[in-house]
Amino acid sequence: MYALVEYKGKQYKAEKGAVLTVDKIDAEAGSTVTIDKVVLVSDDGKVSVGAPYVSGAKVTVKVGDTFKDDKVIVFKYKSKKDYHRTIGHRQQYTRVTVEDIVVA
Repeated sequence: MYALVEYKGKQYKAEKGAVLTVDKIDAEAGSTVTIDKVVLVSDDGKVSVGAPYVSGAKVTVKVGDTFKDDKVIVFKYKSKKDYHRTIGHRQQYTRVTVEDIVVA
């Protein structure tokens, strides 16, 4: 059984016990979060597709640690104009573990 969930504008494939890396969640490590924006549920060959979401379907995840991704360097440059800027960015992510998928 698996489900496709939408969380913070991105879609993830959630299977029971799977560890997902999602954008930072403002919740304590060890707490649980329920995601109710389920786009698709596949249960033993039976597929339910939502329009836009499957009604009554929920995915419960356990919040893990928060970490920063590798630094991305952004370099802006315009030739012959003496313009160059260097900016760095580190995106913050949270690891979550899928605990349960509920289909109504």
